[in-house]
Amino acid sequence: MDTEAVRSFVRAAELGQLGQAADELGVTQQAVSKRIAALEREVGVRLFARTARGVEPTLDGQAFLPHARSIVAGADRAVASVRPGSRALRIDVLGFRSAQAVLLRAYWRTRPPGTDLDVVTLRAADPRVAAAAVRAGEVDAAFRTVTDPAALPPDVRMAHAFSSPLQLLVGPRHPLAGARAVTPERLRPHRIWVPGIAAGSEWSEFYDQLADAFGLRVDAAGPHFGDEALLDTLADSADVATLVGARDRYVWPAAHDLRRIPVVDPVLAYPISLLLPRTAPHPELRGLLDHFAGVDPLPDDVWLPSWPTVTPRRPGRGGAG
Repeated sequence: MDTEAVRSFVRAAELGQLGQAADELGVTQQAVSKRIAALEREVGVRLFARTARGVEPTLDGQAFLPHARSIVAGADRAVASVRPGSRALRIDVLGFRSAQAVLLRAYWRTRPPGTDLDVVTLRAADPRVAAAAVRAGEVDAAFRTVTDPAALPPDVRMAHAFSSPLQLLVGPRHPLAGARAVTPERLRPHRIWVPGIAAGSEWSEFYDQLADAFGLRVDAAGPHFGDEALLDTLADSADVATLVGARDRYVWPAAHDLRRIPVVDPVLAYPISLLLPRTAPHPELRGLLDHFAGVDPLPDDVWLPSWPTVTPRRPGRGGAG
C-alpha cells in the first residue's frame, strides 16, 4: 500500500479540501486526486463523497480513517528510527513522582550519555485517551492499562511492564502507625481514603476488585486536591489511611511523621502496563521492556486484579509480559 496515498487520504479527510491537502503536502491537487483514486481501487470502496464545500469521508472512509492514521504514524516512526537526530522516545506517565517515572529514570541512567528521553503526562483519566495518543503517534508509549480488551484499539497492544507492591500510608496518631507490616484483614475496620477516583479509569476497576476481594472500606469521596493536601490530611487524622505504591515518591515535612507500612499475607500489587503500537514501535522500547524484566519479581503470596490482559512475572520467569 502506497503510504503517500494513505497520507493524502488522511489529510484530505481532516481538512475537507483536496486543494488544502495538496498545498500542505507540497504536491498538486491532481496528484492528490490520483493518489486517492488509486487507493480506492486498491481497497475496493469509495473513500470520499464530494460536497458543496469539498469532500467528506464516506462510511467506508470513516471506518478506514483511524487505520490510515496508524499507517502514516507507523511510517513516520520507521523513518525517524533510522534518521540521524531522530525524535527522542516519548512516554506518557501518570505523574513525575510515580513508580513509572522512578523506574523510567533508572532505565535512562543505564543508557549512553546523551540519550534523549521525553517524559510527558497526558493528564487523562480514561486510558482510551492514552491509547488514542499512542495510535496517533503523539506518544510512543503510555503507562496505562485498558482493563476491557474490547476497548483496546486493534493497532495498539498492551505489554506488562512491572507490578508495584502497595503500602499503607498513615499519620502518627493512626491505630496502625506502629505496625511493621499489616495484612488486608487488619485493614478491614479502617477507612482507606483514595479521593478523586475517576469512573472508568483503571484504578477505579482496581479498587473495586480490591474492596470486593478483602472486604475493605475504600472511600473515594471528595475531589483530589493534590498529594500535598492528601498528606496534610493524613498527618492530622487519627482514622484516615491511604494506599501508595512502594516505588512511588512522596515528600512531606518532617513534622508530619507519616509512616509507610508494607501490606503482606498477601502482598497487594498493582500491575502496570505499557501501551505501544503493534507495528513500527520506537526502537528504544525493546530495551525499555527488557529493563523492566529485571525489576524485582513479586513473591508467591501476592494478590493481583483479574485483568485478563496482564500476565505478572513470578520469581524465575523472564520476559516483559
